[in-house]
Amino acid sequence: MSVRITALTDPEETSAGRRLAWLASGPDGRPVGSAFLRLFTKEGQRHLAELDVQVHPAERRRRAGSLLLAAALAAARDDGRRTVVSQAEAGSPGADFLVATGFRAALALTYARLPLADVDLPALTLLAENPHADYRLVAWEGIVPDDLADTFVASRRAMDDMPMGTVDYGTVIWDLDRVRAAASAIAARGEILHTVAAVDRSDGTIAGFTELVIPGSGTGDAQHYGTAVLPRHRGRGLARRMKAASILQARERHPRLGGLLTDTADNNPYMRRVNDELGYLPTHTAHEYQLDL
Repeated sequence: MSVRITALTDPEETSAGRRLAWLASGPDGRPVGSAFLRLFTKEGQRHLAELDVQVHPAERRRRAGSLLLAAALAAARDDGRRTVVSQAEAGSPGADFLVATGFRAALALTYARLPLADVDLPALTLLAENPHADYRLVAWEGIVPDDLADTFVASRRAMDDMPMGTVDYGTVIWDLDRVRAAASAIAARGEILHTVAAVDRSDGTIAGFTELVIPGSGTGDAQHYGTAVLPRHRGRGLARRMKAASILQARERHPRLGGLLTDTADNNPYMRRVNDELGYLPTHTAHEYQLDL
């Protein structure tokens, strides 16, 4: 089959990156596949690109995927990128395609879902609301309040040593502008960013946080984003406590939500244990694949 690759203009651009796009078409002009390449533009990640290639199942093994991949990798090289990452579900045709074209599995992720109708409310309430001598919980929606902004930005360092396998994600440098831009981007999509943070009673600084993004309709499933605790505050059950509070508040404020989704690196046993204890049920495994250019 003759396949034509057309470069497209993708209007999506954020403070963290921009995207390139391509469309694969058959001889009759019908779309058969697409590719998107996100070029990260923040300091610490300018070496990195993220790839998503999709080909209609009926059109696979007819060169569309290979041609889309070639176009995307050429653009990544032209832009000076040295690392391309892509994700695929374990055992899927996408995973087979990435391995066959030179990508290596660099990180395994376990995806899980918490059905909100089945949560143990008494246990969660005890965990979240039982007073702690050293920490208190605070929560907000959208952009972080001004009185917590500086200490919240500082707490983002808790993500720096998050287990990421051998993926070369670089160093994500957070400042107040980036924190606000991320929250604004979620709001622009019509979604709600809900954050719970643990505050150290001794000095008023944020020791850790967990983020949940809720569909604007308040239905379907919400998605956990980051959960992290600064190193000197670890081992005190804060991640479990913050997530319990987040679950309770999501259930109370958005009663039509069906569940909460999360994904955790397989080499992060602590967070996987937290999710297991809170009732999250594994749904599938995926891998982050990496190609060094």
